[in-house]
Amino acid sequence: MNRIVKKRRLSADVFRFTFEAPNIARERKAGQFLIVQLDNDFAERFPLTIADADPETGTIDIIFQAVGASTMKLAAMEEGDSIANVLGPLGTPTHIEKVDGPVVCVGGGIGVAPMHPIVQALRAAGNEIIVIMGARNKELLIMENEMKALADTLIVCTDDGSYGRKALVTEPLKEYCESDNPPALAFAIGPPIMMKFCAETTKPFGIPTMVSLNTIMVDGTGMCGGCRVTVGDETKFVCVDGPEFDGHKVDFNNMMLRLKAYKPQEEDHKCRVGADVPGESK
Repeated sequence: MNRIVKKRRLSADVFRFTFEAPNIARERKAGQFLIVQLDNDFAERFPLTIADADPETGTIDIIFQAVGASTMKLAAMEEGDSIANVLGPLGTPTHIEKVDGPVVCVGGGIGVAPMHPIVQALRAAGNEIIVIMGARNKELLIMENEMKALADTLIVCTDDGSYGRKALVTEPLKEYCESDNPPALAFAIGPPIMMKFCAETTKPFGIPTMVSLNTIMVDGTGMCGGCRVTVGDETKFVCVDGPEFDGHKVDFNNMMLRLKAYKPQEEDHKCRVGADVPGESK
């Protein structure tokens, strides 16, 4: 059991939890993620990224948006409650090295959370870091102070202009690509459409661009195949081959179609957990 030690509400439906997971806190590396199951009674398993970790206290931080049944149930939990099952760290860690030139890290919405450990690791390796953060409005921005403490340059964009620069994140990204000191490497994490256009922005300039994919996922071990994506001419499994891939090779259109595959079932589904079943005795 993993006890929740701190709960913070970052916006209307975005939460930050700190909970006990000493083995994960000690072993996790940038880019890795978790599979969470809230109880042992056939509960849904779902992936969450690691926003931060403290090996000394044995705790990890997750930031998530309450958008479905399981994340809403998680959001309703309180400090002192325990999460039944947390599997991790999973996935292939981010390849971190010192590069010859700036590294630009673009985070959109909740994607800023998994970007945070990557920026930490890139900073520790001695890189110059440019962070571009984007959200629909000021209320949806997260981890600004944490990123400000790590980045050499921080640019904040909002769609509505309520804070920072009124622009899509691709605008300052393109400006850096066109500058006299262009990035040597780029990372982009956020909604699939944002990552797609970030990759399209950097591609003409030949700037290597890594994206972190968050697909439909069940077991997190590569057995179910639900998280498969097309990268170049190959089929990859996000949970074991990723979650990070060359953004210039990812078939984002196919990925976005797969993410919508179960929308009709989700919209029509009526939860019958706990309901009486005709002919079944109590």
